[in-house]
Amino acid sequence: MLVGARMSWYRRAVRRYHNVPRLPVPALQDTAARYLESCRPLLSSDEFERTRAAVAAFTRDDGLGPVLQKRLEHLDKSEKDSWLEKIWLQKAYLEWREPSLINVNWWCQLADSKTLFRPTDSSSNGITRVQIDRAATLIANMLDFKARVDGEQIPQEFIKKDPLCMHQYTNIFGVTRVPGATSDTIAASHPASAKHIIVLAADQIYKVDVFAADGRRVSKDGLAALLSKVADDSNRAGTKPEPPVGLLTAGHRDTNFEGYTRLQQLSQKNSDNFGVIQTALFAVCLDSKNGDKITPEQTHEQIFHNFDASNRWFDKAIQLVVLPSGRAGVNGEHTPTDAVIPGNMMDFIVKSETSDSPDAVSENAVEGPQKLQWTVDAKVNELINQASGTAGSLIADTASYLLQTDVYGSQFVKDVAKASPDAFVQIALQLAWRRLYKEPTAIYESASIRLFRHGRTETIRSLTVDTWAFANAFYDNSVLAAEKIKLFDAAIKSQSSLAREAAYGRGVDRHLLALRTLIKSPEEQAKATLFTDPAYIKSMYFKLSTSNMSPGDTFYGGFGPVVPEGYGVNYAIGKAGLKFSISHKRSCPTTDGKAFRAALEESLAGLRDLVVQRK
Repeated sequence: MLVGARMSWYRRAVRRYHNVPRLPVPALQDTAARYLESCRPLLSSDEFERTRAAVAAFTRDDGLGPVLQKRLEHLDKSEKDSWLEKIWLQKAYLEWREPSLINVNWWCQLADSKTLFRPTDSSSNGITRVQIDRAATLIANMLDFKARVDGEQIPQEFIKKDPLCMHQYTNIFGVTRVPGATSDTIAASHPASAKHIIVLAADQIYKVDVFAADGRRVSKDGLAALLSKVADDSNRAGTKPEPPVGLLTAGHRDTNFEGYTRLQQLSQKNSDNFGVIQTALFAVCLDSKNGDKITPEQTHEQIFHNFDASNRWFDKAIQLVVLPSGRAGVNGEHTPTDAVIPGNMMDFIVKSETSDSPDAVSENAVEGPQKLQWTVDAKVNELINQASGTAGSLIADTASYLLQTDVYGSQFVKDVAKASPDAFVQIALQLAWRRLYKEPTAIYESASIRLFRHGRTETIRSLTVDTWAFANAFYDNSVLAAEKIKLFDAAIKSQSSLAREAAYGRGVDRHLLALRTLIKSPEEQAKATLFTDPAYIKSMYFKLSTSNMSPGDTFYGGFGPVVPEGYGVNYAIGKAGLKFSISHKRSCPTTDGKAFRAALEESLAGLRDLVVQRK
């Protein structure tokens, strides 16, 4: 709900930005037809006929589908901005009880600074000078970006000539997920009025003011001085450290909630500490361990989970992570925004040169860093240990690998393959899957629906009859190159069409999710033949979950697999190169990230060799 300052900002922004339309409720029969088509490559002929009958029973005039559709249309009339917004927030995120670490939070590794990256400085543990300077520069740039958001100076964004909703920019700063008993909440206000950030060092949490009382920003040098004080204090010999309360945010949500509740019961100071954390503009994590890890393959995992979940507050919307070498990244809580929005912030902070405004103040204009002190008991310590164990097991079970190639990029795909770069990569991923597993699987690709008010994402069900036909033909030596190219063109066309339809609100999954949430009784559930049919779960059990964060020039990222037997694949398509991250569960005997990476490399090479034969 928009209240107070947020409502005032929104009214101004509507005048400043284009007022995009509401997300329409799709026609039931249209979604049913798209759903059936998405199931076709996954099912045998007999299975498909069973599913066709289940869908027909659900959508017929006396079926449950029209009843749920009317309820959804009524809900649409009662919701201020979107029929989907609250449903998606609750079902996709806030009701999720497994750890947000890896399962919800994404990571991005920023491009190294030309002047503030020194691997030789990171051979031993401790916070380094280059680390402090890089952190100060990025913090200053983030504060500049916040000023642009608050001042409505972020340029209106478009897809071709169609304007995009800019609302998600209000959910970057001063935003925190708050644990609840059965469902979490989001603490947020916009414009965020806090004058502080939190800085984590050696599992100690500090409140650090970055604005003076009169609103003037601390200079870059002043920020560096404040961070140096944090570094010195966190490393002070003879000082008893505060308990690593941040580990609670890496555990099961029930553990997190229990610890959050117990800490507030123990003291008012603990409650005040949570207020400091929740209102902070963002978190900065100055890691003092693992300084010997300097390759991108190593450091992306540090940004992902820090190997043991230490020195983090995973419920914070944005955590800027800076390593001893000066390499940096962002760990983001997915609930308030989709990664493309903070991605635009990351692009800005990497490209920008920090220049202090004439009225910037020194560190002496603000209070020095304040360490948050906690009152804990045996129960809290037990919960911290429990969360640490949960996080440790999850981290140990999650493998993540990088693949970066400069053999070709989007320019080659457009000029030679005559294809959409995104569709091309999706086809390459399907070829890799086909090479390893032979049988098709449901494939998820996220599509932004910011063409609509408060739009988040829709699913592109990337597996089609045409894409799988090409995948099979690609590995069939009896099929001539000319025929493979025809099948390739058909595959690209079908995948591109699905992507376009999803972006315009004509997908499958969000509509069906909304209908399913409107079922009121077990009796209705029994009549929901579309949902009780086995194809429904099979078609949304995404063993290959993918996301595009192009172009990858200033950052690239990743996320965890969404099912135990699957892969999480993020990719970035640059003009002359491709970047991938591939995650999977080590405990799954049927997945192997290194094997998938090798299969993907072969697929990319094979596609290149095929399309150059185009006449």
